[in-house]
Amino acid sequence: MSVVVLPTGTANIASVLAALRRLGADPSLAHSVDDVERGDRVVVPGVGSFGAAMETLNNAGFRHLLRERIGAGRPTLAVCVGMQLLASASDESDGVTGLSVLEEAVKRYPETVRVPQLGWNEVSADPGSRFLTDGWAYFANSYRFETVPPGWTAAFSDHGGRFVAAIERGDVLACQFHPELSGDWGSQVLGRWLGGTA
Repeated sequence: MSVVVLPTGTANIASVLAALRRLGADPSLAHSVDDVERGDRVVVPGVGSFGAAMETLNNAGFRHLLRERIGAGRPTLAVCVGMQLLASASDESDGVTGLSVLEEAVKRYPETVRVPQLGWNEVSADPGSRFLTDGWAYFANSYRFETVPPGWTAAFSDHGGRFVAAIERGDVLACQFHPELSGDWGSQVLGRWLGGTA
């Protein structure tokens, strides 16, 4: 099984690679569209800005390939800003179009709470989730999805109101939190995704 990690230009790649290796995977970085196409499992990490990450994906030619891959339900994991890239747009980067896998836009937290959200927060998973369970996860984000897209199963957290902590559909999992930094619980989430059906 090949696990391919996309260098989005703003990601904590070392932490993601280390977490995957601890679980017995042998991940590699994607250097071309062919690498992504051949990957049994693909990880889209992200730390930093929505606009910068989208520019990197567009310049590398990954945009349409990722849309097709996720649309086909091929095993894909998106983390933090990686999850936000699935949106049509983000409050963070005016005029920048996301992957538009989801029609929802990413919204900034209200001014009534600390921004960015930085640290541990409780996660509550919907019944029927394959990869997600209730637990505690590490977050580092100023933006989030407020609603669950149709056809997806979700987990939620609360920071200035309930927000979407993760979504899953088939073998596609997108986490606003960092599973690679979320201790044993996060490792279990990653392990279930790595051991998925495809």
